[in-house]
Amino acid sequence: MTEHEIKEMIEQGLDCQSVEVTGDGHHFEAVIISELFEQKRLVARQQMVYATVNDKIASGELHALSLKTITPDEAIASS
Repeated sequence: MTEHEIKEMIEQGLDCQSVEVTGDGHHFEAVIISELFEQKRLVARQQMVYATVNDKIASGELHALSLKTITPDEAIASS
């Protein structure tokens, strides 16, 4: 899997303001900003994102994906 493929899968599965994916070809990290995360706990946010790539995880094509899931307000507050 490539960073671009993972980014596209997340964007197709969730309404996001921003998706950034970095990685080395085996381990990836995604930072997702979405209004859909409002009022959701961290686990629920992660489940929403993992649902977009679950087929690739189940098949073994995607091995390691770390997530940072934040709302637009949280993104502004941390910048």
